[in-house]
Amino acid sequence: MNMLKKVFVFAEKTSALAELSAGGRQLGEFVAAIVAGPKAEAVAAAQIVDQVFWLGELDSSVMLEDLTPTIARLLQAEVPELLLIRATQRGKVIAGRLAAILHTSVMTDIMALSPESDGIKGIRRVFGGAAERSETALSGTTIATVGTGVFEAGKEPGNRQGTVTLVETVQTEKKMKRIETRKRIGESVNLSAAKRVVAVGRGIEKQENIGPVQELAGLLEAELGCTRPVAEGEKWLARERYIGVSGVMLKPDLYLALGLSGQIQHMVGVNQARVTLAVNKDKNAPIFKLVDYGIVGDLQKVVPALIAKFKD
Repeated sequence: MNMLKKVFVFAEKTSALAELSAGGRQLGEFVAAIVAGPKAEAVAAAQIVDQVFWLGELDSSVMLEDLTPTIARLLQAEVPELLLIRATQRGKVIAGRLAAILHTSVMTDIMALSPESDGIKGIRRVFGGAAERSETALSGTTIATVGTGVFEAGKEPGNRQGTVTLVETVQTEKKMKRIETRKRIGESVNLSAAKRVVAVGRGIEKQENIGPVQELAGLLEAELGCTRPVAEGEKWLARERYIGVSGVMLKPDLYLALGLSGQIQHMVGVNQARVTLAVNKDKNAPIFKLVDYGIVGDLQKVVPALIAKFKD
């Protein structure tokens, strides 16, 4: 594979930089991170990249989106071949604004990237995950938004000695104004980093039945995930635990599906798992055609049996 000369990474939260930087390292010879916030975060980022462009501290009057002109000028000066941005709502807004300033386009929700002789090729899922689309960016700096789980952060601790460069801020003509701040209700869970995941679908039947599944996940040292209907329809689990084409994308060593039918919108989120297993009482459930191992049985009997086995 051809290697790019220079790759930049940017994320709303610096906790995502390790994963993006690992992706940048796979694609480019030189990786730089754009960081806004406490200097300590910029210094920490310098341990995993070759250079950090620090946009300075952010006070309460500055919105991250207001830094778009500053980032654009930096890109125009440094001319990286690729900018990777975490695909959050704010990240996508900034990506769109940067594309407008740089007269380029954005490759959105990319699941794979590769430098080719005629440009940078990206692959993303379309039609709810039922198909993949290949795109090639031909213009200057390519901008790509990337979700969690696409790249895997390096296992070794950061030990690089990247430099930290303070970037002069460019004042934006139209600032965003924060009207109100509300605490987000949800859980702090990083499914994309989990090596083992146990997921439940509506076949779990009722919220009370999730308790034994949580116990099983604990015995397996696994994170608990779910399908979209469980999180957004029934609201039995937090939105952060939803796995699928518009949720979290996984690369675990083990994925155990309990009471899932195997809809493609969910399964595309786990198709890179090393080993997949499923338990469903319907022997004709589509999921049995998509996993490595399957058990046809009642969850109310199978889950307690698995718990007893792993307790031995």
